[in-house]
Amino acid sequence: QVQLQESGPGLVKPSQTLSLTCTVSGGFITSNSDYWSWIRQPPGKGLEWMGAINYSGSTYYSPSLKRRTSISRDTSKNQFTLQLRAVTPEDTAVYYCAAGRSISSSSWSAYDYRGQGTQVTVSS
Repeated sequence: QVQLQESGPGLVKPSQTLSLTCTVSGGFITSNSDYWSWIRQPPGKGLEWMGAINYSGSTYYSPSLKRRTSISRDTSKNQFTLQLRAVTPEDTAVYYCAAGRSISSSSWSAYDYRGQGTQVTVSS
């Protein structure tokens, strides 16, 4: 059973960079055909797919967030990381990492596995 766990700071100041790490167990981020995504849900809003990295290290980003987002991985630790630059209070959300055979979906039905989510608040 693949398990994902998000980690990172719960509070980030405006204009700073948010960094989150997803640690994967029970599977490998180099597994063929899998995409490893970051998804967020602002308070009172729906899911927003942010970006993904695939088994070979290729990255994919939401057009609306591409300018501020970077996703990378550390295969030795079986982790992948999200960086979101120049955050504002509008970036306050629960952030999830997830895995599946497709990307860019804002429905949980498209993902096979997901973490429990981590609350990130952007505030001074």
